[in-house]
Amino acid sequence: MWDFNFSHSIGAMVKTAPYILVRMAVYFGIALLYILATGGGGAIGYGLSSFGDGEGAGAFYGALIGFGGASGFLYWAREYILYLVKAGHIAVLTKLYDGEELPGGRGQVDYGIEIVKDNFKEASILFAVDQLIKGVLKVITGVLNTLTAFLPIPVIRTLTDIVGKILTMSLTYVDEIILAYHFRKGGDNVWQSSKEGLVLYAQNYGKMVKNAVWLWLLMWILTIVIFLVLLAPAVAIISYFPGSAGGWSFILAFLTAWSFKAALLEPVALYALMQAYFKTIEGQDPDAVWEERLEKASGKFRELKDKATAFVSSKMPGKKDPEEPAAET
Repeated sequence: MWDFNFSHSIGAMVKTAPYILVRMAVYFGIALLYILATGGGGAIGYGLSSFGDGEGAGAFYGALIGFGGASGFLYWAREYILYLVKAGHIAVLTKLYDGEELPGGRGQVDYGIEIVKDNFKEASILFAVDQLIKGVLKVITGVLNTLTAFLPIPVIRTLTDIVGKILTMSLTYVDEIILAYHFRKGGDNVWQSSKEGLVLYAQNYGKMVKNAVWLWLLMWILTIVIFLVLLAPAVAIISYFPGSAGGWSFILAFLTAWSFKAALLEPVALYALMQAYFKTIEGQDPDAVWEERLEKASGKFRELKDKATAFVSSKMPGKKDPEEPAAET
């Protein structure tokens, strides 16, 4: 059915508990930011529209503005969340997979950050690599949609469209295992190792997608269960908000469920997919045929390959290191 041991993933979370606590602090902090921004915006909107005949109708719009403001701030901060939280956890999980003993407590978090900084001098470099990886993965997944777009039977075409959307959403964990491949392989040329990791993923696409889809389904089933459990207390909290903000109880419950998913469930899925990936590619070399296919199909892959070549050239005698690339948005 799948190629990972779920109990090993749970065990990995126990062994990296310091990072789980950091993730909980960050992602529940994000949920709290949304709650405060939405509630505060709703209160201000209610107050401003309470004069005259407004009767507090501005509560909804105030809450919407607060929600949008929090989203804008987090869009700006996403590079640093990736750099200091997600990548650090990926790094220590990769070391754990290879049997390395990890430090405990705060030392484990510092160790993960140190590994990330040794490989990516700035957050913008990691973010640029991550965006290129995601761009290539979208092309790989898009091939399936392109091939099935011309099927003559509407039912089959609709089914493949649904599968294609699930495959696209399941990429949440795949870009992180490509980073894990780099951490495992080591070396200074992250562009080259990321390119190799993508080729290895592509040449084992069927097996990797099977595992990614199973994990995506499991994670979202658990997230929906958490959402339903949290909905009642969310309604109780929102009932204290001024005006007609009752509809935000669903958003509050979803944000809290999302926090559980991001802090606790996603690293479980990541380690499970890491098991499947490393097990599948064991003893394999990147296939030149698949590299050529990706190079023809994806501009992002060509860019990744060019950066890998430029990095090698910069290390030749008499050459200076090229200026580090800015993050792509």
